Amino acid sequence: MSTNAAWRFPSPGAGISALRKVSESRPTPEPHQYLVRIRAVSLNYRDVGIIAGGFVMPAKENLILGGDLAGEIVEVGSSATKFKVGDHVTSISNLEYYYGPLVGSFPALGRSVDGALQEYRAFDEMALIRSPSYLSYEELSCFPIAGVTAWTALLGGSSPLRPGQTALLQGTGGVSMFGLQIARAAGAKTVITSSSDEKLELAKKLGATHVVNYKKTPAWDEEVKRVTNGVGAHQIIDIVGVSEIERCFGAVAYGGTINSLGVVGGISSSKLVNVPLLAMKTGSQLRGTVIGPKQHFEELLAFAEVHEIRPYISKIFEFGQVPEAFEYLKSGQHFGKVVVRIGSE
Repeated sequence: MSTNAAWRFPSPGAGISALRKVSESRPTPEPHQYLVRIRAVSLNYRDVGIIAGGFVMPAKENLILGGDLAGEIVEVGSSATKFKVGDHVTSISNLEYYYGPLVGSFPALGRSVDGALQEYRAFDEMALIRSPSYLSYEELSCFPIAGVTAWTALLGGSSPLRPGQTALLQGTGGVSMFGLQIARAAGAKTVITSSSDEKLELAKKLGATHVVNYKKTPAWDEEVKRVTNGVGAHQIIDIVGVSEIERCFGAVAYGGTINSLGVVGGISSSKLVNVPLLAMKTGSQLRGTVIGPKQHFEELLAFAEVHEIRPYISKIFEFGQVPEAFEYLKSGQHFGKVVVRIGSE
């Protein structure tokens, strides 16, 4: 019997120590499917939230985590025609979300259905996207969640970022670093915030126009206005949430967009913030942003290939080191993405 090694997690909130490496039967693709040998998986803060039990959306029991992957086709279903054995591919994270606005819910890889931290997985033809030739497996695995979320925020809304405008990106995690590279390639200026001068120096090397240490400059919104000559940021990627939302409104340009896509600062606040009034005063919109459709992913990969965008990978772990990889991600030491490589042990 052909086997499939996987990391299973029993229940949201069980903690990193509950992860178990198991050996299961290798999947057999249905006629419309492909069997993918997974070569690399990038981890996300969402995974840490599920492990800790603090993620705002439900996850299934006995779950294989991982919403990002890159791999190769090793078996083709009898009626599948788009790819062939040996093709390098990735998958959308919301498995049936192909285009347009999000209506209802879709199977979410590594949350509501088993994800990518396994050697083999079968995918429907529509879920897969061919890799640009310049990307390694490790690089490609970083795109499905962090890359697509940044693209959807900056260029996938009703007021996309334009050349000469400014994007404000909170922190130096995967979404913000993709946002930096996308905005720069699109001809926009960027402001990065972080509590680490070392990480801010790395951001400047990647092309950040301005950087702000929010520990040293607590009124960071005023600093954003200062370095943009009083204009502010036209697009903001907000990963912190309610605890800093007032400062986001303080930093936004008139008519700009605050893309809220994270709750790193927690899900509640003792401080009352009059969001409707702030929105009226700034003429801005607060936009809840989630991972975009397959359409956005295809647009991103085409854009990335032209500009040869490569995600910044902080550290690569081997498949046997999955618990250590999650501990590293949880610690916040990383800059950019954390990747697990599968099949090199």
